[in-house]
Amino acid sequence: MTATLSLPRHHSASDTPVGHADAREILAAAIAILDQGADLLRALPAATYTRKVPAVFDASIGGHIRHCLDHFLSLLRDLGASEVNYDHRQRDPRVENEPDFARALTLQLRALLLELSEETLARPVTARCEVSYSHGHSPATGSSFGRELVYAIAHAIHHYALIAVMARLMGAELPAHFGVAPSTVAYERRKA
Repeated sequence: MTATLSLPRHHSASDTPVGHADAREILAAAIAILDQGADLLRALPAATYTRKVPAVFDASIGGHIRHCLDHFLSLLRDLGASEVNYDHRQRDPRVENEPDFARALTLQLRALLLELSEETLARPVTARCEVSYSHGHSPATGSSFGRELVYAIAHAIHHYALIAVMARLMGAELPAHFGVAPSTVAYERRKA
């Protein structure tokens, strides 16, 4: 027996505009994910934040937080730009090594999101990101600001799951539901 796949009809960004309710939900989710990060940064001692964990590629929680915030920064640093380039992330070592600095940046990003209009999420952008292991070219794809914000949220959720594993390996306490995808939380609520 072989599986049969059929490709759906092509949709352009204008076929599926971001509605006001969806835009509000996306913005609320972005704020919530940054709030989760700020709660974690408030709860973790600096030594835990910067400690490298050999079992997880010798990475630190601070490195993952920096990586997540870099994606939000790539999107928010120039709101008027027509291109979001994830290859040009800032990679500021202070975010990785200073939890207070990371928390301040998180709160700045949160404040920027609170100022965004719902119309901003419908704005078309080109997203550029290196996806090939043979370096040299970063393909560009058509997108919208809202879609890229959804990407930054989903990206952070997955890194938060890694952070949760790392924190548990170090015996650290985590805020409730930290690192758990919203769909998993909803599924668990329905089961209960």
